[in-house]
Amino acid sequence: MSGKNFSKSRSQRAGHAQQHASHTAEQTRTRLAYEAARIMAEESVRDYATAKRKAAERLAIPQTKNLPSNEEIELELRRYLELFQGKQLSQRAHHLRGVALEAMRWLEAFDPKLVGPVLAGTVTEGAVVELHVGADSPEQIQLWFSEQFIDFEQSERRVRFGGDRYEMLPMFRFVAHDTTVELCVFTRRAIREVPLSPVDGNPMRRANLREVESIVNKNEDRRDRAET
Repeated sequence: MSGKNFSKSRSQRAGHAQQHASHTAEQTRTRLAYEAARIMAEESVRDYATAKRKAAERLAIPQTKNLPSNEEIELELRRYLELFQGKQLSQRAHHLRGVALEAMRWLEAFDPKLVGPVLAGTVTEGAVVELHVGADSPEQIQLWFSEQFIDFEQSERRVRFGGDRYEMLPMFRFVAHDTTVELCVFTRRAIREVPLSPVDGNPMRRANLREVESIVNKNEDRRDRAET
């Protein structure tokens, strides 16, 4: 074999090896994304990082290699829910959006906006209603709960904004119709800035009261037509 042909053969082998490694890495990412999505769907895990870690442990895959993005997991989660929980998914989404709408009407003075899985439709059995609200101060929300005789828990949530800026915002949690509702509290001025989505890093999708009313009404119309 001439030196030229030997060099060409070695280059071809290297190319095939690289293609194989790339294909294997893609398969690993797909397996991890599916398993992480299954964990989120079946075990009510809400955090992507936790789902990735558990998936890597169960598949015996190093956690630092070929990890899927949150967006890839979200896509697999949507597929999984539609395939294995189609009917329950529709009923669950309708119920949770109804709870969200009632809570938003109750909190209308604080300019509530629906975010997260309930808006997106990727609602697992353990999904909660997530709302962004604007207030003069967290104490204003505390006073509102006290005046309405509503039990609540208070904590904080880490929220990401543009420019890789993170802020810890007050968060209130209460229960309505056996459903957990979480309020992330912004100042009335700060709520105009849309945080970044933990799924794809783009500005988070939000829906105000009128938009949620429209979503719920359209869904009810479809259900009524399906029953007739």
